[in-house]
Amino acid sequence: MLSYAPKRAARRIALVRIPATNLDEGLLTHLDRRPVDHALADEQWDNYCAALVAEGWETVEVDAAPDLADSVFVEDAVVMFGDLAVIAHPGAESRRPETEAVERAVRNIPGITVATILAPGTLDGGDVLKVGSTVYVGASSRTNAEGIRQLRALLAPHRYEVVAVPLTKALHLKSAVTALPDGTVIGDPDLVDVPSLFPRFLPVREPEGVAVVALSDESLLMSSAAPETAAMLSNLGYRVVTVDISEFEKLEGCVTCLSVRVR
Repeated sequence: MLSYAPKRAARRIALVRIPATNLDEGLLTHLDRRPVDHALADEQWDNYCAALVAEGWETVEVDAAPDLADSVFVEDAVVMFGDLAVIAHPGAESRRPETEAVERAVRNIPGITVATILAPGTLDGGDVLKVGSTVYVGASSRTNAEGIRQLRALLAPHRYEVVAVPLTKALHLKSAVTALPDGTVIGDPDLVDVPSLFPRFLPVREPEGVAVVALSDESLLMSSAAPETAAMLSNLGYRVVTVDISEFEKLEGCVTCLSVRVR
């Protein structure tokens, strides 16, 4: 039977990071730049954090980085595997300073072991999708083969299987697909190079519907911009919590990007 990185205690912690003052300067790869309403973005971030708290998650704020435009997308800086925190080495050089404060934050959580992806490897957390003991990693413009090799070596002792996924049509793997608590991968088939890599793949029609955060085995957090997908997932028996993150979606962000869950 496959084993996972051990967990020493039950916990529901979500790392979050307040938007930078220059949020509108965030990097874009597949979208045209549109004006970002900073005040609305701050309000949406507050509401996102409030939704996590309402669902029983303790939010822990990583130190603010007012001049790091993409720092609100804290998911890209670290990936959690039980008690193992893998500090990323972002593919975009401008994002590499984001990891220092994130590493401090995870080291302050009791029982966490820290490992790091090192140059010349690159890895963005948004390219890592965990489905049980399988870890899908997008081979994207931000995550390279050496980064994937290092992650595979780090996870081998914990019996995870790392599967590299070609990705040419989206910024990150989790811009194209995420997973439901039962292991079904949902995503936009137009953004997935090889859907057959996923044993169970459920297509969604709304681009904003590809991203879900599993709050529990029965409940999901997702964007309010995908009502058809929300209805479909509700019909599958999930309780769906929606939040408006329109200002972050302008920057290729989604609900998964805005937090890192430590369980």
